[in-house]
Amino acid sequence: MSWPVLVFDIESIPDVKGLRLLRDAPQDASDAEVYAQWLQERKEANQSDFMPLHLQRILVISCVFRNAEGLRVHSFVDRDDASEGRVIQNFFNALDKHTPQLVSWNGGGFDLPVLHYRGLRHGVVADRYWCLGEGGGPDDREFKYNNYINRYHMRHLDLMDLLAMYQPRANAPLDAMAKLCGFPGKLGMDGSKVYQAYLEGKLEDIRRYCETDVMNTYLLYCRFQKMRCGFTEAEYDQEMGFVKESLAPLAATEPHWREYLDAWL
Repeated sequence: MSWPVLVFDIESIPDVKGLRLLRDAPQDASDAEVYAQWLQERKEANQSDFMPLHLQRILVISCVFRNAEGLRVHSFVDRDDASEGRVIQNFFNALDKHTPQLVSWNGGGFDLPVLHYRGLRHGVVADRYWCLGEGGGPDDREFKYNNYINRYHMRHLDLMDLLAMYQPRANAPLDAMAKLCGFPGKLGMDGSKVYQAYLEGKLEDIRRYCETDVMNTYLLYCRFQKMRCGFTEAEYDQEMGFVKESLAPLAATEPHWREYLDAWL
């Protein structure tokens, strides 16, 4: 394996402000009424109540960053309902700074398209991420054959997509695979509960949920590396021990990491 690696996951909610704009909703209609009307229309048309990707407002981007110096967990959070653009920009700034391998679970099918649409909306700049090796400079040349955008390159590894051999019918849920491999999986929340938690003011609970999800992804990535001989058995065991050691100080102040370690151990 080669560092650095950045594993990421996003949590999003319906962009009701955007929905109001696109539907030209009456000024005197509340957000709840606008959203409820949209849900009712979808139900009557036998359509999914899942909001289209361009109307998914990003609340949290959680990352596990692993390099030769150690392992860090960090979340970019829109805490004031007005900082989605800054959150996305900070994420892409991290890519510009470190040029890591990106790792996700269904990132190509959800997280990255949402980041694209929302980044476009907010005028985000992501030079390194969009580099396709067309500039001709020495720094760009390697991106022509291994960039973040191409589905079959490894600079962004959508682990779910790869394991399914790029066949959507073969996709597996993160929670199921984490538990089958002996990891904690999801604890206390899932994606369907995020919007209600947001309405109840539980932003920190959403952040904690996102962080444990991204840690599940990192652990599965390590398991995958062992399968492809990126880790020897001894190196894999050493990395699992290192992750536990890295989470132990966080568990002293953050209850979700205590719960996560207890479930793992």
